[in-house]
Amino acid sequence: MRILVTGGAGFVGSNLASLFKRDNPDAAVVAFDNLRRRGSELALPRLREAGVEFRHGDVRNAEDIAEAGDFDLMIECSAEPSVHAGYGASPAYVINTNLTGTINCLEAVRRCNAALVFLSTSRVYPIAGLRALPLNAAGSRLALDEAAAGPGWSADGIGTGFPMAGSRSIYGATKLASELMIEEYGAMYGLRAVVNRCGVLTGPWQMGKVDQGFMVLWAARHLFGGDLSYMGFGGTGAQVRDVLHVADLYDLVRIQVRDIGRHAGRTYNVGGGAGVSVSLAELTELCVRRCQRVATLGSDPETRAADIPWYVTDNAEVTAATGWRPSHGVEKIVDDIFGWLEAHADELQPILR
Repeated sequence: MRILVTGGAGFVGSNLASLFKRDNPDAAVVAFDNLRRRGSELALPRLREAGVEFRHGDVRNAEDIAEAGDFDLMIECSAEPSVHAGYGASPAYVINTNLTGTINCLEAVRRCNAALVFLSTSRVYPIAGLRALPLNAAGSRLALDEAAAGPGWSADGIGTGFPMAGSRSIYGATKLASELMIEEYGAMYGLRAVVNRCGVLTGPWQMGKVDQGFMVLWAARHLFGGDLSYMGFGGTGAQVRDVLHVADLYDLVRIQVRDIGRHAGRTYNVGGGAGVSVSLAELTELCVRRCQRVATLGSDPETRAADIPWYVTDNAEVTAATGWRPSHGVEKIVDDIFGWLEAHADELQPILR
C-alpha cells in the first residue's frame, strides 16, 4: 500500500503520516508539502526518523502531484488554514491552495483509482447563523441552555444539519466548494472519499499563531513570554471552542480507512465535543496552573469579521458510524503541549515566542 499525505510536513499531515507508518510498517508513506509555513521544516527530521518519505511539491501544481507517483490512499491535509485569510488582502493563495489544490488532488485520486480522506473544517457553517445562537454567560464561558435546541444545533454542539445559508469567509467557502467537488467526483467517477469537518485540532508540533493554533499559542506565550489578548465579544475571553488532539483524529481516520467502502460518500463533524471544550479565560487558568507563569493579557472588545463566539462539535453521527470517541481531555492536551514546548524550547522559542 502507498499512502500520499498532502500537507504532509504540516502539523496534522506530519502526525498522520508518522502514525500511519508506525502502524503499517510495510506501507510506503509519502509526505508531500511545499514547506511554506514557518516551522514546517522542523517536521522533516521527524518524518525521516519515522520512515516517511518526503516529497517537496505544491498542490496548486498538478505536475508536482503527478511526480509524487501513484498511490492507493490520499489523506488530504493541505490547506491555507486561517479563517482570516483574504481579509484586507488578495484571496488568491487561499483560493488556489484550498480549491484549485483540491481539484488537482481529486484528479490524481481519480487517475490512480485511489481512496481519499479529506480534512474539511467546521468553518463551512455560516458566521451569522453561529453568532445568532442564544448564548448566555456561564462563569468564564459562553454556553447554551441545556434545553435549547434548533435545526442542527443543541447544547451537545453543531451537527451537519446546521443551516448552510449565509457567508462563511473565503476560507470556509473554499472548503465547502471542495466538499461539493468531492461529491461530484464520487457520483461521476465512483471516487471513494470520506469528508471530516474538523473543529480545532491541536497537540505537539503545531506552530500556533493568532489566527490558527490558539492552544499552542496560549501555552507558548505563557512559557516563553509575550503578550496575549482576549479579542472580540467584549474582550472577556468567554468565547468557546472544542479541541481535538491530533492523536484522536488519527484514531478516527484509521477506522475510516480500514472500512473506506462503508464511509465513502459520508460527511462527518469531528471534534472534541462538549466534554473537551474550553474558553480562552479557562485556558489561561490552565496555562498558569501548568507552568506557574502569568502572561501579559490585553483586552480588545472589537469582534473581527470572521470570529464566532461559540463552536462545539456534535460528534453523534461519527460516533454512531464508527464507535469512535475522543480520549484526550483538555487538561491532558494542555499537559502534552507544555511537555513538548519544554522538551524542544531551544528550537521552538524563535518561532513561537
